[in-house]
Amino acid sequence: MKFLRTALGSAAVSHPAIDLQTSFTAAAQAAGLIKAGQQFDPFANENNFLLGAFIFEDVGVTAYKGAAPLITNKTYLEAAAGILAVEAYHAGTIRSALFTKGLATPANAISKARDSLDGPTDLDQSISRDGSMVNVTPTDANGIAFSRSPGQVLNVVYLTPKKATKGGFFPAGVNGDVKTSAGR
Repeated sequence: MKFLRTALGSAAVSHPAIDLQTSFTAAAQAAGLIKAGQQFDPFANENNFLLGAFIFEDVGVTAYKGAAPLITNKTYLEAAAGILAVEAYHAGTIRSALFTKGLATPANAISKARDSLDGPTDLDQSISRDGSMVNVTPTDANGIAFSRSPGQVLNVVYLTPKKATKGGFFPAGVNGDVKTSAGR
């Protein structure tokens, strides 16, 4: 984060308020990992941590990929490309670990829940296609990572398929020029 804020300089916006307790619980409930009234703590154990990380890492990859055409400043583009690469490494590692630990079913449920939020098209890809093969790198038919628009990303992090300006992980919304999710 410090690297990105340094690269952005005076263009960096203030940090938005983030909710890591209620939001992870809501995301886990939406995916069917827990029932209403239960809590999901992504820091409770290694499995929860990997499942919590899975909620975000794929979204980060698709967010940076989707934002790339919008970045005209070469310095910002280079910084974003570097972050995209790291996010992709993290996502692949998390997908592999989840599969190896026998957590494909809950991870696939998270993928399905994310897909229900980001619009009418079927973008998100589970970590296993038939239960026996791992999908480490979700790509399109050309072997290229797929993109989410800023609005689609906000739908996922706001935890709603509707047009919104706040919610989920960002109860007061995000800062900057793009604050409204795409909605369906």
